[in-house]
Amino acid sequence: MQISALILLSCLTSGALSQNLVLTNDDGWAVAQIRAQNDALKAAGFNVVLSAPAENESGTGSSSATPKPLSQACEFNTCPTGSPAEGFNASDTRLNYVNSFPVDAVRFGIQTLSPMFFGSGPDFVVSGPNVGTNLGSGITGSGTVGAACEAALEGVPSIAVSATSNSQVSFTTLTTNPTSTSTLASLLYAQLATTLTTALISPSSRPILPSGITLNVNFPSTSGCASASDFKFVLTRLVSNSSATDVQTCGSTHLPVETTVVGNSGCFASISVINASTKKDVDAATQGFVLDRIGSLLSCFTS
Repeated sequence: MQISALILLSCLTSGALSQNLVLTNDDGWAVAQIRAQNDALKAAGFNVVLSAPAENESGTGSSSATPKPLSQACEFNTCPTGSPAEGFNASDTRLNYVNSFPVDAVRFGIQTLSPMFFGSGPDFVVSGPNVGTNLGSGITGSGTVGAACEAALEGVPSIAVSATSNSQVSFTTLTTNPTSTSTLASLLYAQLATTLTTALISPSSRPILPSGITLNVNFPSTSGCASASDFKFVLTRLVSNSSATDVQTCGSTHLPVETTVVGNSGCFASISVINASTKKDVDAATQGFVLDRIGSLLSCFTS
């Protein structure tokens, strides 16, 4: 089954909203967190198409392969064995899977789905929220980060979002168990990622982010942080480097390390500015661009 005229009809009949987003992840198209994120972005007024792996592809970094028909059912049996390499939800054609790696899924979203639904490429890519954090030098193995980096390298500004609390559960739990810890965490993380996305996109000036740059975002546990208002965003760096001079903020030219910030008990979320090619920290000027853009959202870290 190919992407059909049904999708094109959906595109033509849907209202054109102010910003066009591709949503992806590495945990798979049917996990609770990505569906909660999809709902939150749509509720905020974004025009969203979801393009994510058919199965859990965590830990695959920037791997890439030609998508193939399903040799087994999609995760949580959301599509049967033998389904095509790319497919969509029959009741919502903006929910798409790709039977390959996260990089291939986001590429499909940018190159194929976006022109179909939006008439052009997307304005922004949100990758995640991931089930589990992606911190420090270990981000090289993250499919969530890999997908965000792929978007940035294709010229689309992006963020990779990861979260401490939660588990690999089906999107159906959002409705069948709406008060579960997993559901509440999914909804909270989705709200936080939407707040950050809005802050990045809202200023009319462009570019949203410098070319070839993405943001690595990590949320702490929801234990003791029950509402979005409890959280504070902090500008961080991936790894400690005493010889590096970071952008000056909060009275220092040394940004806190994201592992320290997220591991603290104060409901702090980290935002690290990274090079999409190397997946490493960037210079002070590039950090400064992000600081200038979302400075009103940021707080100083206090241990």
